[in-house]
Amino acid sequence: MFDYNAIQQLPSLIKEKQAKRPLIVTDPGLVKAGILDRVTQLLTSKDIAFHTYTEVEADPRIDIVFEVVEYARAKQIDLIIGLGGGSSLDIAKISAIMLINQGPLDQYIGIAKIPGPGLPTIMIPTTAGTGSEVTPIVVLSDKKAQLKKGIVSDYLYPDVALVDPLLALSLPASVTAYTGIDALTHAIEAYTNKFAHHFVDTFALEAIKLISANLRTAVKDGSQQEARYNMAMGSLYGGMCLGSVNTAAVHALAYPLGGTFDVPHGVANSLLLPYVIEFNSSHCQEKYREIAEAMGVNTHGMGTSEATAACINKVKDLCRQAGITQRMREIDIPESAIPAMAKAAMKVTRLLNNNPKTVTEEDARNIYQKAY
Repeated sequence: MFDYNAIQQLPSLIKEKQAKRPLIVTDPGLVKAGILDRVTQLLTSKDIAFHTYTEVEADPRIDIVFEVVEYARAKQIDLIIGLGGGSSLDIAKISAIMLINQGPLDQYIGIAKIPGPGLPTIMIPTTAGTGSEVTPIVVLSDKKAQLKKGIVSDYLYPDVALVDPLLALSLPASVTAYTGIDALTHAIEAYTNKFAHHFVDTFALEAIKLISANLRTAVKDGSQQEARYNMAMGSLYGGMCLGSVNTAAVHALAYPLGGTFDVPHGVANSLLLPYVIEFNSSHCQEKYREIAEAMGVNTHGMGTSEATAACINKVKDLCRQAGITQRMREIDIPESAIPAMAKAAMKVTRLLNNNPKTVTEEDARNIYQKAY
């Protein structure tokens, strides 16, 4: 469901699922912003009982899943509602799985390793970024390994995605910016993916158009409803690219930045995206021309190399205008960390295998160095 005030449909959706003890999984920021109160007041007005877990952190540790599962079992929860950004939605999705499926969480890391469905889920995004409300993917931080790890399974698709652009009106400008770039990166990496196909390309190009045209406005004036609507739609389209195609080298190289230095995922993507485009350009220049055009660049009369350069400049310009950090050194990442990050990134084969051009460890070091 996608529309202004779509959140009003939540009570009826809970009743349709015949849930008696739903759990809302969210984070402290949503509590502070009053968004959780808005949702709980709506449920209370309809005489719907509920429980809440409000301690999801950014780039959540695996341990958070165990906390939610333990709490949910104690309360005999029968429906999980994810409310917030990608972290809250991911925790909600995997917690629903773990409440039904037995065994350690580690055995589900990877692709298609979850044996069966979990509890019913309703996902309510409050950022225009991850698209997690429509993906079969969960990403968790393994602090011991200093790396983010992905779980991919058709059983992770939510039962319902409830997308209300108005829930993002109070989102801070910085979060609007880097979650928007995350969504843009989803679309660009899906479009240039080794396994890209025409059906997904349609969603990817539309996401690129919507995000490129509306991100600056949403960052500058968060109360601008049309921009919020278009950003939410762009994020949704970007998310719809991930189940069948997914991301590639940008996300693989971003994982060590988040896992080691707690860099917000969208910021990590923005740092790396221009240089991965440059690295990939020899393999998909015509696609980068089409991406540049979707971003509003007139490429008429440009050669392929010039059009790719225009695409890179447009991405950098969009990040700059959104106020996002441009260099790793600006966020106190030591240059000495580059070799270890490159080694860690090479373990993310789930995404590197999607890249249009093979990435070696030396290539990864060079990309980090250019982003430094």
